[in-house]
Amino acid sequence: MIELVSVKQEDEAILQNLIQFYIYEFTVFQDIKLEESGFFAPFDLKPYWTEVDLHAFFIMHEGELAGFAMVESGDPNVILEFFIMSKFYRRGFGKAAAVKLFDQFLGNWSITQVEKNEPARNFWRKVIGDYTGGNYIEKVDDHNRSIQEFNTGLYAKK
Repeated sequence: MIELVSVKQEDEAILQNLIQFYIYEFTVFQDIKLEESGFFAPFDLKPYWTEVDLHAFFIMHEGELAGFAMVESGDPNVILEFFIMSKFYRRGFGKAAAVKLFDQFLGNWSITQVEKNEPARNFWRKVIGDYTGGNYIEKVDDHNRSIQEFNTGLYAKK
């Protein structure tokens, strides 16, 4: 069972810790270097505590942190960052979390993956395809990033 839990400002350090794992895994696809401290540069999370359209969630499985999601709500809704810990891969947790986000933020969505991140492209194509019955548009932007666009209004479980 997957649960989305809103990240509170007092939990920022926990989210920053998870982000370190996320960035580490992302270094396979982007040239990201460690800082002198031995850590990756932290994300600026201040806007998540002040901007009404920015949302951070812990993805929980039976009380254990399984990952996080960061969403910008609007038209379209956008998944800014999405991470599942590798110990939870291939168990349907990422898909379950994504579906909960789609159902929570109804409307248009745009989800982007960097050029080299083929696993993310495959994941999002499958999840969005299953959710919409294949009713989505995929395009490639000037930076060779894949973008899937769709609307959740017809498919959300109410």
